Amino acid sequence: MATATSTPTSRTDIATALTDLLFTPGLGLAEAVDRHFAPDYRQRTDGRWDGRGEFMAHIAHLRTIVSRGSVQVLDELAQGDRYADRHVIDVVKTDGSTVRTEVYLFAEFAPDGRFRRIEETTLMLEGADADRNLGSAR
Repeated sequence: MATATSTPTSRTDIATALTDLLFTPGLGLAEAVDRHFAPDYRQRTDGRWDGRGEFMAHIAHLRTIVSRGSVQVLDELAQGDRYADRHVIDVVKTDGSTVRTEVYLFAEFAPDGRFRRIEETTLMLEGADADRNLGSAR
């Protein structure tokens, strides 16, 4: 008798995750992170590894300097427990300045459909030199 494999009924994606993390006023940080990221989540951005705690500190910081924005997915592929995408994130900061960044992302899903690991490289398309590290700022 064959055994059934556990397949999530729904998975997160980067546009939904970033929208919840950065652009949904009133949604708490812990709830937004729990929706999209597994307890053992880790991330490498431009060569720097962070665990879930450091990632949450990064998002908490961004929430203090980002007033609004959007995510445009240019390419996206999910196969098995792997996910890849290329997206552009546009941010308007609380000081009125704007940042536009293109992101190349490779990820692994946890069995429940949340991200377990993301490795990404960012390319700032528009913005001030001081915003070049926005992808990992705390």
